[in-house]
Amino acid sequence: GMLSTAIPVLAVVVGIICSFLFASGFDFNNVGMGLYGIGIAAVGMLSTLGITLATDAYGPIADNAGGNAEMSGLGKEVRKRTDALDSLGNTTAATGKGFAIGSAALTGLALLASYIEEIKIGLLRLGETVLSFADGRTMEVSKASFSDFMVYYDVTLMNPKVLSGMFLGSMMAFMFCGLTMNAVGRAAGHMVEEVRRQFREIPGILTGKAEPDYARCVEISTKGAQHEMVVPSLLAIIAPILTGLIFGVTGVIGLLIGGLSTGFVLAIFMANAGGAWDNAKKHVEEGNHGGKGSEAHKATVVGDTVGDPFKDTSGPSLNILIKLMSMVAIVMAGLT
Repeated sequence: GMLSTAIPVLAVVVGIICSFLFASGFDFNNVGMGLYGIGIAAVGMLSTLGITLATDAYGPIADNAGGNAEMSGLGKEVRKRTDALDSLGNTTAATGKGFAIGSAALTGLALLASYIEEIKIGLLRLGETVLSFADGRTMEVSKASFSDFMVYYDVTLMNPKVLSGMFLGSMMAFMFCGLTMNAVGRAAGHMVEEVRRQFREIPGILTGKAEPDYARCVEISTKGAQHEMVVPSLLAIIAPILTGLIFGVTGVIGLLIGGLSTGFVLAIFMANAGGAWDNAKKHVEEGNHGGKGSEAHKATVVGDTVGDPFKDTSGPSLNILIKLMSMVAIVMAGLT
């Protein structure tokens, strides 16, 4: 999973540089047109939405087909084929998630430029029509470029506010993943307790004489998903606001950059590592390394328990985190 981040990151870096240069006329000083090119590149990646959704949906369909085959009492050969299809589905899903987070990375850069534009509009609304630079220069806000605002707010790596914001943004990505993984664990625990209760109170379930209460399990899963997302969602909304109030515009820019860079790489890692854990379990269940019931199988079951929230919850949620923090920063730009 860690090694697999190299090629996607290099591909996105090449895409950013090429789209910037093509749009700016190979002039790194023409930041406005360069960022416009990056925005168009993001739209280009999003135009693959159809195939991305198809690759994401392929895995769960094959997985559910295997579950239906097992519950229907079909032969082992059917389950073997659906497992092979599900293994392929995990790989295609990881590829699809890579496209999604790649487009989020490009979109995040474009939204960063939108944040600066919103700052410009906010200054004009407040009646501040002139920027006064540290070297004594002055410039009309309406004529100031993206680079001028970077100089005005001292957005450099030597500015501790920018560095603090970057560290906070990187922390947000890991904290968000931790919260979502814990949420999955708690909801799964409630589900296990409900299943155990039904086994105790409805003794005919195991013999097939009584029907389990499926609706209750679905209700636990649905309510758990909604309740557990309240804290991570509020955190993603509050973080840009607090950072802006404490560190100002420079801190928010650092926050967005840190969340974007760390979240992008972390999401790719989680998608690929989670898929590998899932496929490792299927590989052992096919009879390799001792097959089902072996110590290797027990280890892969534990790995898959971690891998599922990795690839299906925490990884994809980083896409939302990156865009949500950027949008909140833009909407609340007037406070900073």
